[in-house]
Amino acid sequence: MSISAPIWLKTIADRVEAHLAAFLGDEQSRWSRLDSELGEPIGELLRLVSAGGKRLRPAFCELAFVGVGGNEGSKSLLEAQTALELLHASALFHDDIIDGSTLRRGEPTSHLRFEDKHRDSSWAGETRRFGEGAAILVGDLAFVYADQMMSNQNQLTKRIWDEMRVEVNIGQYLDLIGTAKRERKLDKAERVSRFKSGKYTVERPLHLGASIFAPERADELFEQLSAIGLPLGDAFQMRDDILGAFGDQLSSRTGKPIGDDLREGKPTPLLALAFERATSSQRDVLGRVGDPNLSSENILEIQQVIIESGALGVLESRIGLLVDQSIAAIDASSLSKTATERLIELAEFVVARNI
Repeated sequence: MSISAPIWLKTIADRVEAHLAAFLGDEQSRWSRLDSELGEPIGELLRLVSAGGKRLRPAFCELAFVGVGGNEGSKSLLEAQTALELLHASALFHDDIIDGSTLRRGEPTSHLRFEDKHRDSSWAGETRRFGEGAAILVGDLAFVYADQMMSNQNQLTKRIWDEMRVEVNIGQYLDLIGTAKRERKLDKAERVSRFKSGKYTVERPLHLGASIFAPERADELFEQLSAIGLPLGDAFQMRDDILGAFGDQLSSRTGKPIGDDLREGKPTPLLALAFERATSSQRDVLGRVGDPNLSSENILEIQQVIIESGALGVLESRIGLLVDQSIAAIDASSLSKTATERLIELAEFVVARNI
């Protein structure tokens, strides 16, 4: 059962989106004045960050910041929130190339859009290399702009920011090598989930928000925030894994084709549990995971095994336990009443969502 996004989440999203649009619009104009073609990569970045997204990372950052006494109108907070979205965009540009994805948020991925431009213009060289090269550079631009947004923060906040960026890249590498090795061990799949997504979606944004306003209380606050963020981040990624395997056709839900994660063969806890619990004949079916040419019928067969093995039910139970653990930590924290109430709302939304 899905839960609607809290109304206040849209307020945060609107504020961050307006700041992104103003900043990137100025950058696009600045470089376009030098050469009209130089506005195109920044325009592609602007297109992606304006195309939707839940803005969860800015929300967790704000709730921690406000929860320890900060004012939601703070410029330092807004810059950190914008940086988080730019970092996320950078990861998406690169991730789509790594995974060979064709769709992002229901639209063709950026490297394919640049390929089309190269082909339609009859330019020299290899179309695929141009498209991927251009998208990598746009992702790098997003990474640099994210850093610029963090330039005025205190030293503790900058250290957390740097560590988070390292963790994201470590997680991406774990995902890459796990996919290549067809890794199906649960402990390794959980490690991929935590570093690729869980920590940088929930725990680190919480740390950033608290550190901006109350760096002197870091030892006390970070322990509380990790107790909230780590189980919730794990649950968030587990929900993503389920959506990736059982998405609804193309989805208004995920913006990606049904079964994409199964074609890619991602090392997810869901697949690890299915392999762990499967019979010999069921493992034969699961052995097809990672084949980019899986048909719709193949996808349905794999989904059925995941269900019949009990893996889906086990993972749903784990998600519920992790959310309960996170909510208990929220209740036990020293955060303000408003922040506590909103964190609980957000926790329930991110793991019950269908998008």
